[in-house]
Amino acid sequence: MTDLDFFARWRVRLGYLLAVVALWLARPVPHSIVLGALVGLIGLAIRGYAAGYLHKQSVLTVTGPYARTRNPLYFGSSILMAGAALAMNSWWVAGMLFVYFVLVYPRVMRREEMELRRQHGRAFDDYAARVPLFFPRWTAGTEIPASASGFSWKQYQKNHEYQAMVGSALLLTGLIVIWRLRA
Repeated sequence: MTDLDFFARWRVRLGYLLAVVALWLARPVPHSIVLGALVGLIGLAIRGYAAGYLHKQSVLTVTGPYARTRNPLYFGSSILMAGAALAMNSWWVAGMLFVYFVLVYPRVMRREEMELRRQHGRAFDDYAARVPLFFPRWTAGTEIPASASGFSWKQYQKNHEYQAMVGSALLLTGLIVIWRLRA
């Protein structure tokens, strides 16, 4: 198993372990929780929007947010993670989350790109040449095919994106409990 495979398979489990440590180190206060929740909502919105377009393993998705960045789900996750760091109100937690993201997600993106290149060949190479890997561009880097479909709630549900919302709600609830216990 390569390090790309390891991080792709274990990123969520490692994230749960990191969350436990982060909650232990968290020093939430009401204003940090509210600010973190607001930033987190932006991340959730980006992730949700992207999930409504993504057709995993069936087609190369190049429309919607995928016309601006090849990884809108991970871009949304980075904003969601920044919101969590703000809500936890700890420089230690912010540093841990940053290191986790920088170590794990570039490898995961590289592995997924290898799979997409293997599956879609030249079409993926053309797409990758026009659309940035992570940070979105303001204008679309691809033309929308006439056959392209738009956002779909069915696709959002199929991609289980609601789980990110549930996880965020649980995290915020945990931070409120921690704040109340320490107050």
